[in-house]
Amino acid sequence: MTKLLPTSTAGSLPKPFWLSEPERLWSPWKLEGEARVEGKQDALRVTLAEQQLAGIDIVSDGEQTRQHFVTTFIEHLTGVDFEKRETVKIRDRYDASVPTVVGAVSREKPVFVDDAKFLRQQTKAPIKWALPGPMTMIDTLYDSHYRSREKLAWEFATILNQEARELEAAGIDIIQFDEPAFNVFFDEVNDWGIATLERAIEGLKCETAVHICYGYGIKANTDWKKTLGSEWRQYEETFPKLQSSSIDLVSLECHNSNVPIDLIELIRGKKVMVGAIDVANNAIEKPEDVAETLRKALQFVDADKLYPCTNCGMAPLSRTVARGKLNALSAGADIIRKELAA
Repeated sequence: MTKLLPTSTAGSLPKPFWLSEPERLWSPWKLEGEARVEGKQDALRVTLAEQQLAGIDIVSDGEQTRQHFVTTFIEHLTGVDFEKRETVKIRDRYDASVPTVVGAVSREKPVFVDDAKFLRQQTKAPIKWALPGPMTMIDTLYDSHYRSREKLAWEFATILNQEARELEAAGIDIIQFDEPAFNVFFDEVNDWGIATLERAIEGLKCETAVHICYGYGIKANTDWKKTLGSEWRQYEETFPKLQSSSIDLVSLECHNSNVPIDLIELIRGKKVMVGAIDVANNAIEKPEDVAETLRKALQFVDADKLYPCTNCGMAPLSRTVARGKLNALSAGADIIRKELAA
């Protein structure tokens, strides 16, 4: 990306009302069969237009083709029984009914590649595509087959690498792995979590990213944040090893959080997607709010490596609010570009 401070989103954007219920996280599909396929393609066109109108430089699918950022990928794999469910604690935070790993997991065909090809046909802009990371995948399942988080993570890493290679061949410029679990299981992250992420990106020539945030603004996450004190230093546990990894970009939450901005220094040399938009409320940031977050970040990341971004996805928000936040992100980045040029 040659443009200074290229903007992007962390992941999801609101779906149109004809595809699923608005302002509801992980809402069921309203359409079936061929109507759903057509509806998803229409939603891809709409979300692309929204990003382009807002001046977003690196566009994405806004997760229009998936219901859930993790389980929609898993639904396409063998070895996982969605009828056999168990209750587990997701990221040590909240209980959820999840599918069960009952046998060897494998990917018999591509999951998102056709969707990626369709989006590539619609635009010449750089495209970033998000996949779930290995550790976050295993934390969203009950494993009665491998009975080892590490073994299952390595299996998923191999599967993700297969999908990522085909996404790259379809014309995707940046492949992002969502790993909110990296902010919770620090020993596992450093023992084998980053290693499995390295396996997932093995052989890729496109840029790669890892997104690590504090989650959507759901009650379980906001309650957890209240326990973290006045400084959220979770990144301190994982950034040193990420700094020496092969990952090109690190995406993190900054705006309206208690993350000490100087922790970015721990990944000096990496490209950093700085979260300058809060997705946990409906307040639309002013461009100057975004600019101030970026100014602070520039103390610890070189300008040519700073990518203004959102803290997390915006699926639960209204399209009007999301549109306003995208506009603020672009306008805030432009303020800093002009300051740097001066």
